[in-house]
Amino acid sequence: MKCDRCENAAVYSRKYSGENLCSECFSNSILRKAAKTISKYNMIQNGELVCVAVSGGKDSLALLHVLSKMAKNHNFRIHAVTIDEGIPGYREEALEIVRKFCRDLGVEHSVYTYKDLFDLTLDESLKLRDEEKISSCTICGTFRRRSMDHATKDIGADAIATGHNLDDTLQTFVINTLSGDTNKIGWMDPDTSDNSIRKIKPFCEIYESEIVFYAFTNNLPFQTEPCPHMNEGIRTEIREFLNKLENSHSGIKNNMYKSVLKLSQIVGDSNYKQKVSCLNCGNECTGRICSVCKMIVSLKD
Repeated sequence: MKCDRCENAAVYSRKYSGENLCSECFSNSILRKAAKTISKYNMIQNGELVCVAVSGGKDSLALLHVLSKMAKNHNFRIHAVTIDEGIPGYREEALEIVRKFCRDLGVEHSVYTYKDLFDLTLDESLKLRDEEKISSCTICGTFRRRSMDHATKDIGADAIATGHNLDDTLQTFVINTLSGDTNKIGWMDPDTSDNSIRKIKPFCEIYESEIVFYAFTNNLPFQTEPCPHMNEGIRTEIREFLNKLENSHSGIKNNMYKSVLKLSQIVGDSNYKQKVSCLNCGNECTGRICSVCKMIVSLKD
């Protein structure tokens, strides 16, 4: 079977569009789609420095690969950042992969640790928590977001780029819906131009399965060992459910994504809260005390 765009043999079948693509045409389609998303939501401006969050997984390394290609032909710069949570036997492998990949690409790379920023590793936090009250993913996610904010300010970047894909958005929407946290649904719009620190997601309109194939067809190294705490939450079950739907009804994820964006805009407008500075640390939040300070107090009490 030939590629629909050239004479080479097709290696990927994009079911929702009916396209059959060779490796080169498929990779170019991902580059174009990411570039279109960046342009549509004004994610990167001329002359800006973009902090790229790189964990060592397929999504973040694929994003770094794509943005490094774009940066060569457009007027912006990138700086890779890895957050070390302090998970023994897990993060070390990823750090080595990222360091080597950045050296090969000629991209500057920095590492920030939970221990340095919060005086707590993730493992130490888990020993302090009330196990029935808070999940490891909640603790890690809260600390990770603040760590990336700190890294962005520290290196003087204008925006944070993360490898979140379309599947991640849908899974997060379902989790927020099931937990009754409707306020967070209002924060899912890709347009973050009004935020003091812009958090951009160039892959937000691309399927996770396509990011996986991009990584494989471009021979990108990435960590295959899953986080030892990943099964504490329900994200894996939701991922499997949505994949099953997509397999039976091609394109259903794209349709759901469009609905999520519409709902996010409606909820965001109705639940708008004035952002203020945390009384404890001074970081931006919507209440008197930010979520990170509340987390640290609850763990150390």
